[in-house]
Amino acid sequence: MAKVELKQPIVEEISASIKDAQSVVLVDYRGLTVEQDTRLRKQMREAGITYKVYKNTMMNFAFKGTDFEALAPYLEGPSAIAISTEDATAPARVLCNFAKEAAKLEVKGGVVEGVAYDANGIKEIAKIPSREELLSKLLGSIQSPIANFARVMNQLAEKGGASECEAPAAEEAPAEEVVAEAPATEEAAPAEEAATEAPAEAEAPAAEETPAE
Repeated sequence: MAKVELKQPIVEEISASIKDAQSVVLVDYRGLTVEQDTRLRKQMREAGITYKVYKNTMMNFAFKGTDFEALAPYLEGPSAIAISTEDATAPARVLCNFAKEAAKLEVKGGVVEGVAYDANGIKEIAKIPSREELLSKLLGSIQSPIANFARVMNQLAEKGGASECEAPAAEEAPAEEVVAEAPATEEAAPAEEAATEAPAEAEAPAAEETPAE
């Protein structure tokens, strides 16, 4: 079987992997221990990233005619490729964070959402929060005004309840005054009647003296 026929399936595999990729990052993995390589691959799987080692010639064939052709200059020495189809910043973030504890891991360059970056550019991309973190912050900023509004409404409801409780006491005050004044009105009436009847009794003798004359 010709070498070209042996290479074709591998090239097709790489092409299929990068077809819908949002980002591709190349690294030099030389110097990593077996334990470090195992941990790196585990972190990649957990982040939903495809991480494999391919020959540079295979990747070069697969990159031709795509946005990832810009990575051709970095295809020197042993190379591993990290591919993400969901989170564009995930490969850069995971690799750069891992490189902090494994100095032998060297980021070469990458393409993120169609834009090519060198090693320094990928390190900057790695500082961007993950999609989950961004969504969490966005949700928090949305919920904050709602929580404040709910708190204010609750305080207003509590103040309104206190006012309603005080209202009956204010309404009962005039009723007590009316009850207190009622007897005074009833006592005044007999006094006026007595004053009206008194002159009638005083004038009665004068009427009886007229026949004597």
